Amino acid sequence: MFVPTSRARPMATMAEAVVDLDAITHNAKIFADRTGTGVMAMVKANGFGHGATQAARAALAGGATWLGASNAAEALALRADGITAPILIWLYPPSETFEKLLLAEIDVSVGSVESLDAVADAARATLHVANVHLKVDTGMSRGGVPAAQWNPFFDRASALHEEGVLRVRGIWSHLANAEEPEMPGVHDQLAAFDRARRQAADAGLDPEIVHLANSAAALRVPETRFDLLRIGIGLYGVEPVPDVTHGLKPAMTVQAQVLLTKRVPAGTGVGYGHDYVTENETTLALVPLGFADGVPRQAGGVAAFQVGGERCPVAGRVAMDQVVLDVGDLPVQAGDVAVMFGPGADGEPTADEWAQWADTNPNDILTGIGARVPRRYEHGRDERA
Repeated sequence: MFVPTSRARPMATMAEAVVDLDAITHNAKIFADRTGTGVMAMVKANGFGHGATQAARAALAGGATWLGASNAAEALALRADGITAPILIWLYPPSETFEKLLLAEIDVSVGSVESLDAVADAARATLHVANVHLKVDTGMSRGGVPAAQWNPFFDRASALHEEGVLRVRGIWSHLANAEEPEMPGVHDQLAAFDRARRQAADAGLDPEIVHLANSAAALRVPETRFDLLRIGIGLYGVEPVPDVTHGLKPAMTVQAQVLLTKRVPAGTGVGYGHDYVTENETTLALVPLGFADGVPRQAGGVAAFQVGGERCPVAGRVAMDQVVLDVGDLPVQAGDVAVMFGPGADGEPTADEWAQWADTNPNDILTGIGARVPRRYEHGRDERA
């Protein structure tokens, strides 16, 4: 029987991403309460697609004390929206001058002597002491100072700290695989991080904030918690540890109106290349979400949407602006709501499932929801009636 879901209500737009801000607050509170450690809410990449400012406010309401933004533009946009909480950035070009960041009281991660000197120059020019976090590479082999350069790096940081142009506020690193079942390398990285901290201390540095843990490590490796957790995917309700649940609530639901339906006979080819051919007489439903909106093209033929409480397969290839669903004999009509993903509580697909169908991770699915899909903000799923 065709049973409309609680989300199948009239929509003002063809498609939308509904963001439950209370879920983000709830998730931040879980990390803060269960660990007793400060939380840096990662709101980079437009809050993992949820809206950076909205996610930041919701996370701060749940006990987060810091915000993480990948670059200057993201951080300055938060300040322009009235966010006053401490913010850390870590990506910038060699030409970055840092003056605007320092005047906006934004902390800067540094991972080279050259970056230390550039931030110090900005501090002298603005007469603002720069708050910096020293990033060390402990095995991620991405950003951060490699071990062979730790001593000169710490010595330079110490000299600039003593000069009074820099305040070495933090030291941090990034874990490569805390979310994997066997956690290969996590304890090796912990040992390397301990060596880095000792070398920093030998150089006369005593940062007040030590941070290493991401969402997965925060929940499963207590030794990584230190003073601050950097919470990304967990903040948005995706469980970071495979096959383990911690009560996190997914915050985003992506849905769209069915634009039209058509009854077709068995043997009907659907979409480009006719990769999908109907086996029986069936109804096809056109949905205005495509790969330009964040529906992974590689998930065509294996993914499904939910319509009226039933999962309906994507029929054929995902196009730029639309997908076709095979809804079988369900009495679907134009205006009904098709849910791409949501929390999963009503049987709809989740971002995790879409990640599996597309052979990627949930971060990719969430951040991939395009800007032309409007965000609608609500407080609590019970309001979606």
